[in-house]
Amino acid sequence: MAQSETVERILDAAEQLFAERGFAETSLRLITSKAGVNLAAVNYHFGSKKALIQAMFSRFLGPFCISLERELDRRMAKPEVKPSLEELLEMLVEQALAVKPRSGNDLSIFMRLLGLAFSQSQGHLRKYLEEVYGKVFRRYMLLLNEVAPRLPPLEIFWRVHFMLGAAAFSMSGIKALRAIAENDFGVDTSIEQVMRLMVPFLAAGMRADSGVSDPSLAGAQLKPRTKSSAAQAPAKV
Repeated sequence: MAQSETVERILDAAEQLFAERGFAETSLRLITSKAGVNLAAVNYHFGSKKALIQAMFSRFLGPFCISLERELDRRMAKPEVKPSLEELLEMLVEQALAVKPRSGNDLSIFMRLLGLAFSQSQGHLRKYLEEVYGKVFRRYMLLLNEVAPRLPPLEIFWRVHFMLGAAAFSMSGIKALRAIAENDFGVDTSIEQVMRLMVPFLAAGMRADSGVSDPSLAGAQLKPRTKSSAAQAPAKV
């Protein structure tokens, strides 16, 4: 078996099992059994369970961020043209759709894993994603902040995560939701159509009046990131 084929089989098995069972409940032995390889192969190609989880996320985020960065470069070359909030949200949809799928279920599995990454305290993963992909997402957030209403920074933080939550829920269960919609309304809604339907909904949420009344929340500012503070973040698997 070629090395690249072995890596893909391990990653495919890890994606499915992590999405079904969660990170803590999925052992390397379960992954190797499903992939049809031995434990030495996982250790050779990845070195650890943490590194395997990181590689699994990079399989989607790598091409997504390359495509997103190209689009950001293109737009920043014309600073006189200011994108709308809807256009910035559509930008994410376009880049997600541009990622070449390995199967029809790729995006659904990735969004389920993304939700698990937040709910299961994957400290090492957050640090890895910040180090590898943080720059491009910070560039995107600068544009988003420019077109978002005047909201306290902490409220923008929560609204972005509310958007992620809505997207993760809808896309992780997209197969079942599409089947329910087709049964109830008699028409099929494609994955692309669902993603584009989310744009006005998410934009309306970002434009809503501020709900912050506590002065301490209204005045909270983002603390500067340092390598030492990032290194102290808990890393759990």
